[in-house]
Amino acid sequence: MTNVAMPSLLLASASRTRLAMLDAAGVAVTAVPSGLDEEAIKLRLRAAGAEAGGVANALAQAKALAVAKTQPDALVIGADQMLVCGENWYDKPGDPDAARRQLRSLSGKTHHLLTAVTVVRGDRVLWQHLSQAALTMRSFGQDFLDDYLQHADPAILSSVGAYQLEGLGAQLFERIEGDHFGILGLPLLPLLDFLRSAGVMKS
Repeated sequence: MTNVAMPSLLLASASRTRLAMLDAAGVAVTAVPSGLDEEAIKLRLRAAGAEAGGVANALAQAKALAVAKTQPDALVIGADQMLVCGENWYDKPGDPDAARRQLRSLSGKTHHLLTAVTVVRGDRVLWQHLSQAALTMRSFGQDFLDDYLQHADPAILSSVGAYQLEGLGAQLFERIEGDHFGILGLPLLPLLDFLRSAGVMKS
């Protein structure tokens, strides 16, 4: 039986957006979803008093370490994103009704996206980064919301906040402050800088 060398860089995520960002940036990476029960981890951490940024960091690390257990020689990238508006934390809506409720509650308000990325090898954390962005949704009417939910990419149901800035989601906003790539789900520029320093990419 022939031994096949495993990829040297793995992405512990099922996110097609994160994989597409890395691919477009010329990063040779293979996606390997972690399979973790993220909601259970999130609930446990919040019950323990963790802040949203700490939860994003912890989840990004947990995903990467879970994949690294089966691929100890690879560099593994884990990422996670938290959406916070006031005292409320938002999750991926999962279905159109939940997306409608989320967007109604965010209309006319500023919310914050906290996006964490971690790189590990084996059981060792090599690098972590947390980006923060403030996004202000405009006040929109019911007709717009109906049209948006009808025509937006179905992938918004697996995106925290029920929007994608690279698509129709741009119409939801009046102001955005923060790292564009981080808002999309991965703080790409700091990650690329680390990968160059680690010798994964040419410097």
